[in-house]
Amino acid sequence: MRHRVHTFKVGRSSAHRRAMLANMVSSLFTNGQIQTTLVKAKEARRFAEKLITIGKKGDLHRRRLAVAKLRDKDAVKLLFDEIAPAYKDRNGGYTRILKLGVRRGDAAELCILQLVKEQLEPKAEKKEAAPKAEEVKAEPKAEEAKAEEPKAEEAKAE
Repeated sequence: MRHRVHTFKVGRSSAHRRAMLANMVSSLFTNGQIQTTLVKAKEARRFAEKLITIGKKGDLHRRRLAVAKLRDKDAVKLLFDEIAPAYKDRNGGYTRILKLGVRRGDAAELCILQLVKEQLEPKAEKKEAAPKAEEVKAEPKAEEAKAEEPKAEEAKAE
């Protein structure tokens, strides 16, 4: 089986391309999401997911590798201290791409690249949460009925 060759050029030199991707991923880590074109987002996703995987190891060597690739010490600190530990039980799929439509000026496809925040919950916990929500909805009705009773008694007294 042959590996797919990624030809992400977008009319930039290789140094400009690497710097652009490092800046995009740095912004992704600091802000949680970025808006960009679909082609750039797909390439930034590859770069970000590799860095998160590096961050999950957490040793000094991996931290130095991340600084060499990302070039932003604050973003690397955030990656190793907060982002990577949040995905310790997840094997890949740390980001998602949400398509927005086309840009008005040049009809480029726009999208949002964001870090996946919520962790998948076991189905047993979801089933337990549903009855609790119903109980909460039932309680205000009982309180409303109690509030109406004194009003009815006052009307009878008059």
